[in-house]
Amino acid sequence: MKINSNIQAMITNNVLSRNEHALSASSEKLSSGYRINSAKDNPAGMAITNRMNSQIRSLGKATQNSKNAKSVIATAEGALSEIQNMIQRMNELAVKASNGTNTTADRAAIQKEVDALKKEIERVAGETEYNTQSLLNGEQGLRGYSSVKEVNVTLYNDLFPAGGDPQHIKISDDGGKIKIEGFTGLDYDYTVEDDVITVKTKTGGELKLSYDTTAALPIEADLNLLGTGGMHIQVGSAEGQEIQIIIPAISLENMGITTLDMSTEESAQKAMDQLKGALAFVSAVRSQLGAYENRLESTISNLDVSSENLTGSYSTIKDVDMAEEMVEYTKLQVLVQAGPSMLTQANEQPQQALQLLQ
Repeated sequence: MKINSNIQAMITNNVLSRNEHALSASSEKLSSGYRINSAKDNPAGMAITNRMNSQIRSLGKATQNSKNAKSVIATAEGALSEIQNMIQRMNELAVKASNGTNTTADRAAIQKEVDALKKEIERVAGETEYNTQSLLNGEQGLRGYSSVKEVNVTLYNDLFPAGGDPQHIKISDDGGKIKIEGFTGLDYDYTVEDDVITVKTKTGGELKLSYDTTAALPIEADLNLLGTGGMHIQVGSAEGQEIQIIIPAISLENMGITTLDMSTEESAQKAMDQLKGALAFVSAVRSQLGAYENRLESTISNLDVSSENLTGSYSTIKDVDMAEEMVEYTKLQVLVQAGPSMLTQANEQPQQALQLLQ
């Protein structure tokens, strides 16, 4: 029997300290709802859940980005709908002007309305914005530049070869007709309408060039088609996970209706053909915007599913099972309550040595 070292009391005190620490940790888990509250709880789990949480939050922002992009498309598409209505109205006027019953004064009145509609198309295209960013004036189109001022790149689509070395072209007069040469390695056709040259490849690529009709021919130029531009929408949590939205410039020049003459039956009928091409141009742009919107809807659905699954995995590691933890908490509560009683009994044992001294 020893009185200097009460081993039983030391053991009981150590067990009580451990139980109190465990009870404190269990209480923290129950109050926070998390299995892992600090790195010491589960170092590897903490690192994994931190990465998961970062990705979950990034996916949430990517979803919001995609929804904002849908709003951009809806804004552009709404403006294009109005432009299309104005082109339809001009087409009606062209049909009316083609009728032989009209007088010179009638055609002059028709011409005034057509000119007013053209100005309104230019205004709508120039002023349609989303968050101060212009949508239809070419700012969201692909970038392209010419080495000479007599030639301008007005638009090209993403199917036209871009990037790499500049394309050298030559515009010349071929017996009274405009001829364009160049575009090394491309199988293409071209048409000329007023001062606009439209180049189309066999693979669906399209490029529009405007040139100075008063300049002396031939004109030689290097075209630098960068392949960059448009609006880049971040739709993922990693670099490069983006969708590029390209909206070409909606201009009278690109639609081929810079000049619409309603003064005669013949010129009005020519205008009808020009307006048919303009309608086709606007319809193609709206169709492309619709494809972007469908793609964004699929992206949003995929992001939602990814976020849901990742959140489930995160919860499995990070969140506490409240029922299971409550059982543990109750057990520890009983042990902690019993600890002082047992420690008291352990401290009383050395007093039995007094009986040996009687």
